[in-house]
Amino acid sequence: MPTTNIKAASILIVDDEPANALLLQRLLEKSGYTNLHTTTDPVAVEGLYQHHQFDMILLDINMPQLDGFEVMAQLRDTEDEQGQYPVILVLTAQADLDTRLRALNSGAKDFLTKPFERVEVLSRIHNLLEVRCLHNEVRRQNEVLEQKVLERTQQLQEKADELQETRMEIIRRLGRAAEYRDNETGLHIIRMSKYSQLLGKAAGMSADETELLLNASPMHDIGKIGIPDSILLKPGKLDAEEWATMQTHVTIGAEILSGHHSELMEMSRLVALTHHEKWDGSGYPNGLKGEAIPLVGRIVALADVFDALTSERPYKSAWSVEDALTEISGLSGKHFDPQLVQLFKEILPDLLIIKEQHAEPVTTA
Repeated sequence: MPTTNIKAASILIVDDEPANALLLQRLLEKSGYTNLHTTTDPVAVEGLYQHHQFDMILLDINMPQLDGFEVMAQLRDTEDEQGQYPVILVLTAQADLDTRLRALNSGAKDFLTKPFERVEVLSRIHNLLEVRCLHNEVRRQNEVLEQKVLERTQQLQEKADELQETRMEIIRRLGRAAEYRDNETGLHIIRMSKYSQLLGKAAGMSADETELLLNASPMHDIGKIGIPDSILLKPGKLDAEEWATMQTHVTIGAEILSGHHSELMEMSRLVALTHHEKWDGSGYPNGLKGEAIPLVGRIVALADVFDALTSERPYKSAWSVEDALTEISGLSGKHFDPQLVQLFKEILPDLLIIKEQHAEPVTTA
């Protein structure tokens, strides 16, 4: 009900004397009020209010069965759909101070004694309704603002999610670009990153950490971008000088990924730098040994080798899962972290589901 249409306010007149109720009704009708209800039964007030959600109740005090104070006590337990109580104007022949104070303390917003003066009662009714209308308008404006804030927050979150997904897609595609140069496939990137995520979870990493690992592991070989094709794509065995050049792909990758302090980029840098370190210290580039190798480097090393062994490439056939596990078991404590090897075997059924879901397409001759 806007302030410009106060006369449309819903008003309930409660008085056990029908003549008094009729007098108020006619007075309000002559003043232009159009939404009036009356009752001489105070017991019915609570139910009527719950059904109609009146803007105002004009309430007598001295009534049978329930007096005005008892009616107000019932209404105190009843909130309207905006979460507020009805505006109550008490009209009674009792003019003593105690009655007035009790009425106001019981929830009445104003008090008038009978017989009342016509102009005064109309003015008080108008003023109370105007305050209620202004309060409701403020409430509605707040609700509108809250909704706009909610919508804007949702839009910003959607944009942030879209930006984050774009970043992740760029990382995945950069990882694929490096793998394509080495005759690998995009599915290799997907499989080994998901293997890494599962193994990280089995090793006790948190959900946030394994999510980072899922998105960081595709960058493990990004440094191959800096390796000459003559070495990277050489069909035969590399000589010592070529092998030394090939090994630099880990430091190239770490350099490419350095300089940004986000958790994702830092983990990507660690993975790129350490995934060729070996448990016994014989790996590169720094000859790290045992737990001195970051956990994410140890995880990606195992996931990467397993997928490489069990995947077909132009230069080799795919190994069986059994043969690959035998090879990995033989390298436990040498190339790989023995505890991770054991965990890898324990989660093998889940790993094989990923392998099947992201299998290479069958080619026909």
